[in-house]
Amino acid sequence: MLKLVLLTRQTTQRFALPFFVVAALAFILMSRTDNPWVIDARTRTLDVLAPVIDVASRPVSAVNAAVDSVNSWLAVAAENENLRRENARLMHWQAAARQLLAENREFRELLSSVAEPRAAFVTARIIGHSSGTFVRTAVLNAGSREGVRVGQAVVATHGLVGRITETARHSSRVLLLTDLNSRIPVVFESNRRPAIVSGDNSRVLSLLFTELAGTIDSGERLVTSGEGGMLPPGIPVGIVTGSQGGLPRVTPFVDPARIEHVRVLDYTLPGLMQTTREAGMLEPLW
Repeated sequence: MLKLVLLTRQTTQRFALPFFVVAALAFILMSRTDNPWVIDARTRTLDVLAPVIDVASRPVSAVNAAVDSVNSWLAVAAENENLRRENARLMHWQAAARQLLAENREFRELLSSVAEPRAAFVTARIIGHSSGTFVRTAVLNAGSREGVRVGQAVVATHGLVGRITETARHSSRVLLLTDLNSRIPVVFESNRRPAIVSGDNSRVLSLLFTELAGTIDSGERLVTSGEGGMLPPGIPVGIVTGSQGGLPRVTPFVDPARIEHVRVLDYTLPGLMQTTREAGMLEPLW
């Protein structure tokens, strides 16, 4: 009897694998023929196995959710620690800035210096771009009715965008910094050396008419000088990122293609043009 059982088991093991292979191939061939009986059997099998698969997958989903939660908590903890360190540094600089602001006010009072006029502004949206071979301009949805005038500075959060060159009643055109006709008087933020940034219809600017051009290092920041009284001084323009053909190249802080809203500054020096509107700009923009 024992020998019969062992013989049966050996025979079954010998033919089990070929049997299952043949059966699998048969099922594959039958499924390819779109036999209604096969389709019905497959759908019934799926209906029976679906609850089992659902129950079996829940622990895996729970484990995955738990792992994601742990990873999220770890990421939040790391980000929170970074934010704490950054906040500590910012608090240090805020204290230094307040001290310098107080000293600056005291020095201005001692020197009886003339205060800069405050700049009102109009917020507008960029509704179109012109990026042809010889022009780099943008169109705003604000015009003369909103107080926009030719020559006014157009700025975004991070710096200067360009100047107003044309105005209609409800729209205006901005000459971007990168336009071939753009010339902006600037100074180096570190040593106040004057220069001119010029556009050439590319993504970067050229630096012209500056002294000791060979000593300019990458990373130097440029801001508007306020020369001529048309643009407010101190607006960030760009940063020196290299040189080409012996001329330093400046990357603007603002990419007009990546912004939607801008501010048009109503800034004029008293005595040169009509008086600047007083619209409640109590603090500087930068």
